[in-house]
Amino acid sequence: MTGRKPLSVLSIAYPFAPARMDAIGGAEQILAQLDRALAAAGHRSTVIAADGSNVAGHLVAIPAVTGIIDSAARARAYSNVRMAVSAVLARERIDLIHLHGLDFTEYLPAPGVPVLVTLHLPLSLYPAAALRPARTDTWLVPVSASQARDGPGLPLLPAIENGVDLPPCRPHAHRGYALALGRVCPEKNFADALDAARSAGCPLLLAGGVYDYPEHLSYFATEIAPRLDRTHRWIGWIAGARKRRLLAAARCVLIPSRIAETSSLVAMEALAAGVPVIAYPAGALPEIVEHGRTGFMAEDVASMADALRDAGRIDPENCRRAARERFCAQRMIEEYFGLYDRLAAGRPQSPYS
Repeated sequence: MTGRKPLSVLSIAYPFAPARMDAIGGAEQILAQLDRALAAAGHRSTVIAADGSNVAGHLVAIPAVTGIIDSAARARAYSNVRMAVSAVLARERIDLIHLHGLDFTEYLPAPGVPVLVTLHLPLSLYPAAALRPARTDTWLVPVSASQARDGPGLPLLPAIENGVDLPPCRPHAHRGYALALGRVCPEKNFADALDAARSAGCPLLLAGGVYDYPEHLSYFATEIAPRLDRTHRWIGWIAGARKRRLLAAARCVLIPSRIAETSSLVAMEALAAGVPVIAYPAGALPEIVEHGRTGFMAEDVASMADALRDAGRIDPENCRRAARERFCAQRMIEEYFGLYDRLAAGRPQSPYS
């Protein structure tokens, strides 16, 4: 956003998870990246997010949701977001609002300020009305070509693919373990990663978080915990230097997701570290992982185990090169900044994709 006065951007996070660079969820990480870039470039960044968030701009914190996330907890959280949005708009000049949550229609403000919604999740998970917003000056942007193809006829802007920070290039000396990380829930299907690693005779570290949704807690208790042992371990949430060390030393990263992934920051981070990715061909994952060059596509536990045995054949430099050329955070930031400029000036990119 150059050649014009600084913008004031209000970003609104999914209210059930803190927004920060080392968040478990991809949406929270992308919000934090954009907030950091806005602040560094001299723009005003205001973020409405759960208490415990860590942002570079101005944080308007809403109470964190603790305990089971049921209908009552949702209603309280949405009310808190709506009150925070009203307060910010009453006291500040906002040029653009950027929403990141699946539930954005619960706190979509009244017409007046342009709104951009990044669709971080499969389109099938959004209410039909959310994908055809009646509110004027509301724009929807997908995060991958695969996701955009799932919405023919929908009023979508051209996709802006996610990006990740590129770590310093270091020699890849793996320690023989596979790594799986992310939200532990049924759709991420980490039970298959544990089964594949056991079949291949490979240790596995499972890292991430379990949100307090009843179905997530039940999945961990019934499908994950019984598969854990001394060589197939649950290590919880990892971040920062520890996450970078564990990634850099991994033999490969396993992504056995069965949901149509719109993107995968985990896959991009692995490639940036020079680590091959073995994944099921769900959603955008075949767009990220080049079979036989930066990893392997697998169809089931048996083929994932076979690919795990072959992971050493992947050249780490091919992985790093793909990340540099396709998944750099700076590319993503520049594309969002250009879109911010156009929307704030009333010049959305057209025609729709």
